[in-house]
Amino acid sequence: MSAAPGAALAQSQDLPSWLQGHVGAGEGQIAPVVLRRARSLYFHKLRAGEIRNPCYFAMDATRPNDLGRGNLGRRFYVICERRQVFRAIAAGHGGGRDLKGLADFENGRVCARNFGNAENSKLTTGGPYVTREIKTSFKGYYPVGSSHHTPLYRSFVQFDGEGDTANARERVIGGHAAELLRNMCRRKAPGDPHADSDGYVAFGNLVFYAGGRSNGCTSWSPEDAGLVIPIMKDDPTTLYIYPESEDIEAVARAVKAGRSPDKAGAYWNAFCLKEIRAPKYWSQGVLGPILARYERDHPRPPPQPLPLCRR
Repeated sequence: MSAAPGAALAQSQDLPSWLQGHVGAGEGQIAPVVLRRARSLYFHKLRAGEIRNPCYFAMDATRPNDLGRGNLGRRFYVICERRQVFRAIAAGHGGGRDLKGLADFENGRVCARNFGNAENSKLTTGGPYVTREIKTSFKGYYPVGSSHHTPLYRSFVQFDGEGDTANARERVIGGHAAELLRNMCRRKAPGDPHADSDGYVAFGNLVFYAGGRSNGCTSWSPEDAGLVIPIMKDDPTTLYIYPESEDIEAVARAVKAGRSPDKAGAYWNAFCLKEIRAPKYWSQGVLGPILARYERDHPRPPPQPLPLCRR
């Protein structure tokens, strides 16, 4: 990937000189259109008095996620212009789903091909967001060493959106650390502050999935989440995620016509476009009925208590 100049963006948006060097197509840089829209959203909300935070966020979901050999693509951006801070970190994209026989909109680990805003689609939706409340919850205990356990608390930042992202709250779309517990079981632990009404506490194995896929949320490594989430705590700000539905459709049209998206006035990361061939957007109107049919034909079993842990 070769770096692209940011001079045009600087002229059109009065971009600070210190930020110009971070604009381009290189690793750790931000594409001009992504920065332009992220800045526009931020300053619009700032002028309207909806936010006061000195920092804002952006994400380019057209860039690769997993670069291989343990390296992750840095495509989530923390920008604090007053402090002259620019930081590029890794972030996961929505994994999507494969509804056997009905629709396949599953994404791989490296590049996202499918995007959409349908509920239960597990897809990333590009567009404008504002960060809102943060909820920290206990997930269970996990082993540390041979005889000790420690609790996992994970914070979740709720996003609110508009346009295609307007149903973010209904979809429970937000940001969190890419960590969870698997192989869950329960143990009797009366008196434990996290015990349920029957005196049981959940246990599991801690799994990190930075570089993996989410259920549509933005996920960061636990270390990066520890840096990003405090910026939003009690101080909402904006997040702009690229691409939006119009961008996806423009790139898809260009590919179908055998034209370069750049020459058609559209942007997509070159590496990922080669990987996915053409992107696709699944709207709530199109995918919603398909998902409803699948859920109707494949009803979920009633919830069952976790199995008892084996000593």
